[in-house]
Amino acid sequence: MSGAELWQRGCERLAAELPEQQFNTWIRPLPPADVADGSGADAVVVSLRVPNRFKLDWIRNQYAGRIEAILTELAGKPARLELALAAREPVGRVAQPLPANQPIAVGQVLHNGLRPVSPPQPEPVPAAPAAPRDPQQPVIHSNPALGPPPSASRHRLNTALTFDTLVPGRANQMARTAALHVAGAPGAMYNPLFIYGGVGLGKTHLIHAVGNALLRDKPDARVLYLHAEQFISDVVKNYQRKTFDELKAKYHSLDLLLIDDVQFFAGKDRTQEEFFNAFEALLAKRAHIIMTSDTYPKGLVDIDERLTSRFDAGLTVAIEPPELEMRVAILIKKAEAEQTPMPEDVAFFIAKNVRANVRELEGALRKVLAYSRFSHKDINIQLAREALKDLLSIQNRQISVENIQKTVADFYKIKVADMYSKKRPASIARPRQIAMYLAKELTQKSLPEIGELFGGRDHTTVLHAVRKIGGERQKNTELNQQLHVLEQTLKG
Repeated sequence: MSGAELWQRGCERLAAELPEQQFNTWIRPLPPADVADGSGADAVVVSLRVPNRFKLDWIRNQYAGRIEAILTELAGKPARLELALAAREPVGRVAQPLPANQPIAVGQVLHNGLRPVSPPQPEPVPAAPAAPRDPQQPVIHSNPALGPPPSASRHRLNTALTFDTLVPGRANQMARTAALHVAGAPGAMYNPLFIYGGVGLGKTHLIHAVGNALLRDKPDARVLYLHAEQFISDVVKNYQRKTFDELKAKYHSLDLLLIDDVQFFAGKDRTQEEFFNAFEALLAKRAHIIMTSDTYPKGLVDIDERLTSRFDAGLTVAIEPPELEMRVAILIKKAEAEQTPMPEDVAFFIAKNVRANVRELEGALRKVLAYSRFSHKDINIQLAREALKDLLSIQNRQISVENIQKTVADFYKIKVADMYSKKRPASIARPRQIAMYLAKELTQKSLPEIGELFGGRDHTTVLHAVRKIGGERQKNTELNQQLHVLEQTLKG
């Protein structure tokens, strides 16, 4: 086959193997590779130009081996991948991104996933400047085709938090899918829906999205969002006034109850009793209940077993910390919402250094945007480094491979020396793999550097550990919870 056909088929194989977001982030935007015979025609050399240094290093570390293996199999002879930085495009070139669902066509995708557009479209007439917005008020987006947004005050919903503004990814895939089912047919499936995960991962956004979607379809639906502390406050108020009929009238008549952070019910017996009554009444009338928590139902403490068993009776799903590709997508989308385009290499730099949750990611983005505006400088990696220097210095000071090794060793009750030893029993090898995974996630060390700090191990050993623990984290609730505790401890 020709070189173009070889690369085309290789991309098709990768698209089938990789998660969609990974493929769309790392492989789809690449330009067609140059394929040539090696010395003696007993091999092929695949030359690939990558738009920036970060992508080049990441593709080399994460995908180069698999790309070479696929091309070797397809070509029937050894294939060698050569990566180089692409020349920057001239300023002023008009371009538009390829649609994500468009078939891959060799020769069609240009630098960085863009293709030229000719002729350029005339610019729209600028709208009159909007009046200043109160920063305390939620941003309300309205689609004329769908009518005005629902009243935020009556339902306590933030109408800016919709499925459209939620960036999807592997980290929230199951929870988002379940939430979409509920929004489309409340009371029919996954009732109750229990969503759990760490702070700032998008749980609140997701349940607001369900409420907003239902009200778009059924404007008269009785929907209420509240934080668990608000329910506690209502119980206390009605207890003092002896007006529990009012409490029942308010909560028992809903079509959809969205309640955040139910772990706050811990130790509050009367609140738990009233919530149990509301819970039973809503389920009896086929109303839907969606709850969020920082842990899964059986992990809740000081909550009546009657409640936790009911929490677990519907569908329980986790939201994970966002993976790198999702963090990049979030940054670019949030920057677009601020009408400030974010260069891809800067988005990768920020995403690589801010891993904890979406909230911290948004905070870092705001710092970079503000620094750019105040200093009247273009956004680039150097500016981002200056804007985030306090955050970066704290990370560099607090999280080291040595600190990770000690924290993991203490958590699993093994010796720190076991991290460097050649011992291989599961009681030692497993924590060692977890420490390697955390070292890759939480530090800037390369795979060879991490291997050296774990007793001179080869970088392929570290890569195996990172992939193994990362893959298991998506399926194993107990492991995910342990990793979450370790990450929070290390970030201190």
